[in-house]
Amino acid sequence: MSNDTNLETRGPATSEPTGPERTRGGFCVQPPVDILESADELLLVADLPGVAANEVNINFEDGELTIHGPVRGTADQTKRFLLREYGVADYLRSFRVSEQIDASRIHAEHRDGVLMVHLPKVEALKPRRIQVAVG
Repeated sequence: MSNDTNLETRGPATSEPTGPERTRGGFCVQPPVDILESADELLLVADLPGVAANEVNINFEDGELTIHGPVRGTADQTKRFLLREYGVADYLRSFRVSEQIDASRIHAEHRDGVLMVHLPKVEALKPRRIQVAVG
């Protein structure tokens, strides 16, 4: 990410749960994220497979945006695993958000395991065309 962006990624997610919203132990993994910039906003796109839309937690506090997606286990307890490579882990990712983002207008949508967080820029930073008066 270049130095002129409005988001700063935080360190890797730890294996220890942190913050008051965590209610179960276990590992957390960082979901892959793309951040796109337009004239009006930054768009954060995160892959959260296995996370229900109504269970995604997005918090913004003290300039930090945190995404937490709990994953429910799908293992059938009546069967014995011969090979097990998929582990259940919650998704956790944090970003430092600059003052150039209008926190009151942040909104998100979740569709087919993909979370899109819209981070609108403050009005003063949006490019605008200046009209030249004929005099």
